[in-house]
Amino acid sequence: MTDRGRSYDAQACAAVPQQKCLAHMLRSISDVLQTKKGRARDFGERLKGLLQDALHQWRGSHTGEVADCAVPAPCLREAITPHLRNRCLTDPDHQRLLNHIGQHHDRGNLLRFLADPCIAPTNNRAERVLRPAVIARKGSQCSKNTPGAHAFEACKSVVQTLAKQGVDSMVEGLYGIFRAARIQSSPPCPPIRVKSANQLPGK
Repeated sequence: MTDRGRSYDAQACAAVPQQKCLAHMLRSISDVLQTKKGRARDFGERLKGLLQDALHQWRGSHTGEVADCAVPAPCLREAITPHLRNRCLTDPDHQRLLNHIGQHHDRGNLLRFLADPCIAPTNNRAERVLRPAVIARKGSQCSKNTPGAHAFEACKSVVQTLAKQGVDSMVEGLYGIFRAARIQSSPPCPPIRVKSANQLPGK
């Protein structure tokens, strides 16, 4: 998760295992369906229903309704894979959805959360983790110059990563260090020694 990247689909991120946010994909599908009627809704409605089923299985595994979401995962993949197969559609809006979502499904970025329940199917949690850094960057004095922005970026990244992993004691320790009054931004000045009257010139 990043708020500095220009695109999650950049070539530099091609080799990084990702989980695409299904909430955003469902929103894109719904936007297309609002402009379609009759048989023109078939592709979008079928894809939307399959993705909603996958979300339901994942949520059920966390609430106890589903014992293991990895069990129905193969069936969902077998249904989604042929629906997202590479082909030419007459509707340009559906073709755009097929190209974009199908590409990520081919890379394994669409249903990765079913294989690993620890992975969330949306980026809501990542955005909540990232939000404090965004707020601080807008109003923090550390963002007034480039070195300060990079220093804050590094410190915040470490702390938020530890918090996400649940290392509460280490986070509290880091917070205590960062907020300690004894830490100074610059080294203390050496004490000034005043010469006695006997050491003055002419004495």
